[in-house]
Amino acid sequence: MAAEKPHMNLAVIGHIDHGKSTTVGRLLFETGSVAQHVIDGYKKEAESKGKGSFEFAWVMDSLKEERERGITIDIAHKRFDTAKFYFTVVDCPGHRDFVKNMITGASQADAAVLVVAAPDGPMEQTKEHVFLARTLGINQLIIAVNKMDVVKYDQKRFEEVKKQLSDLIKMVGFKPDETIFIPMSSFTGVNVSKKSPETPWYTGLTLLEALDTLKEPEKPTDKPLRLPIQDVYTISGIGTVPVGRIETGILKKGMKVSFMPANKEGEVKSIEMHHEEHNQALPGDNVGFNVRGIAKNDIRRGDVCGPVDVPPTVAEEFTAQVVVLQHPSVLSVGYTPVFHCHTAQVACTFTELQKKLDPRSGQVKEENPAFLKAGDAAIVKIVPTRPLVIEKAKELPQLGRFAVRDMGSTIAAGIVLDIKAKQMR
Repeated sequence: MAAEKPHMNLAVIGHIDHGKSTTVGRLLFETGSVAQHVIDGYKKEAESKGKGSFEFAWVMDSLKEERERGITIDIAHKRFDTAKFYFTVVDCPGHRDFVKNMITGASQADAAVLVVAAPDGPMEQTKEHVFLARTLGINQLIIAVNKMDVVKYDQKRFEEVKKQLSDLIKMVGFKPDETIFIPMSSFTGVNVSKKSPETPWYTGLTLLEALDTLKEPEKPTDKPLRLPIQDVYTISGIGTVPVGRIETGILKKGMKVSFMPANKEGEVKSIEMHHEEHNQALPGDNVGFNVRGIAKNDIRRGDVCGPVDVPPTVAEEFTAQVVVLQHPSVLSVGYTPVFHCHTAQVACTFTELQKKLDPRSGQVKEENPAFLKAGDAAIVKIVPTRPLVIEKAKELPQLGRFAVRDMGSTIAAGIVLDIKAKQMR
């Protein structure tokens, strides 16, 4: 087998109805990941339901109830290949659950394609998604100005939308002059995989070419091992097998590891990926591994495995920078929603609101605010109601990000600035 191409996780983000699913469906089709007959089948079904233009979107929405409603609900993982990379698409729904999925999904995105419909230009969720992408550490962005067919491939409209978007992304620290803007139509296939005569005025890259300009993410192998546990199995003849994705560091056979906050130690006897045994595994690898000295009930989902000499940090309290995305009223001291961080879900209490920030510049707007509302960014102090492994974002960003959920929706997202660690020994 030829050496595997470098892997990238790609988030497709943007306002609802701006054509994200159609874009993903078109990418999968143009790269041969979905066959013509599958598309034809979807097309027939779409037409029978009076949704003729949805066939590409339906490639992603294989769930029947979604089709009935014509919107994307779940997050779907699909693979496609370009000349340089193989991509896993994290299709991010247009509505708010995408936030949780993007932070705690099995794959945190390495880059994002922001889809903006030319007739509408940037909308509320466009802003929110750009802001979040930045907060979550995505620093590579490609912008697809979609539905150009609707505005008759008008160059003037493309330039207007490009200008609005340039102003928007500049606010959060992306550089417009280093960002690729593509006038395209996912529905008609314009500028997705090949240049189109519809836009003779555009001399830039197609979407597929633009994807190959992305930089491969560095594998943080020099950092200490951090492996959040997704599940724990007992396999007869082998024993206890925790399963998870390595975020940082290297997992090696024979290594002495500790699980936090369970506070258990053991030795790695074997490592398995895709039903093959390996001597070691790297960041991004999904592994099952057998540990001597650990029983099934010793550890659970949400625990994190690390080396015995640099165990994962269990927070007694932590300071974080948060962005409030939505809240029906206001958020004040004492509020205790559920924090989703890597595979853990733990209720945590806001114990101090230290500073309110200007989300655009990061400058302090107000010291010790009484409350926070939707749209506010702030530095806060948090106390978990039970032991939680979390790390400083600047040291181990993969474990330093979280989403805050309450009443079935994502209230806020944030990153960890500082931690007061709990002594576990």
